[in-house]
This record gives sequence, structure tokens and C-alpha cells, in this order.
Amino acid sequence: MKNPEKTTSHVTVFGIPNCDTVKKARTWLAGQALEVAFHDFKKQGVPVDLLPGWLAAVGWEALVNHKGTTWRKLDEATRLAVVDDASATALMLANPSVIKRPVVVWGDGSVSVGFSAEAFAGRV
Repeated sequence: MKNPEKTTSHVTVFGIPNCDTVKKARTWLAGQALEVAFHDFKKQGVPVDLLPGWLAAVGWEALVNHKGTTWRKLDEATRLAVVDDASATALMLANPSVIKRPVVVWGDGSVSVGFSAEAFAGRV
């Protein structure tokens, strides 16, 4: 049951449509009677204006997917150079697939990364 104090009227999901975790998140959200928009990193790019807010909300360590294929394919020098918001931002803009997905901006402006039905349920 939804908590009326936490109900969000609009949610934006950022990611890549063929990502399994993004698919799970979108499917779960579709069943919650929320207005959900999708931002495709591949087609629309990384929203440069939103990155500082995401970094402030969750930190670069949460945004950079250190377990993904894109990260593993980077040379060691590139991986070692990612040490702060600025270097992580440069990497994410150059390689959007390195961003852990989905990034969700909730109706109240809060940001989450990744998908967990339990965590999402606590927000709606």
C-alpha cells in the first residue's frame, strides 16, 4: 500500500533500455501508478546539468559501476585516474555505459542508483 506522504507524482529513470536492471526497474515502476519518464543515455546522452546533483546525492563511487563490462574494458591507467567527482564526471561523459543503472530521480528530487523492489517500495 502506498504511503500518501511519500507518493511521488513523477519519476525519471535514466539508463540504457537493454540493461536488465533498468528493465526490472521500469517494469516495477510501471505497476505503481506513477508517471514515469525514461531518459536513454545512448540516444539522449548523459544530462550534464544533472550530474553535479547526482554526485552530491549519492557520490561518484555509487555512480561509477566498477563491476560492469565497460569498467573492466578500460585500461588500468584510466581506472586508476578516477579518484574524485571531476575525474568520474569526465569518465561518465566519455563512457555513459560506465554509469551504474538505473539512476532514478524521484518526484521529491531525491536520487537513487540501482534497483531493489524493497528500496523502491519505500519511496512510493
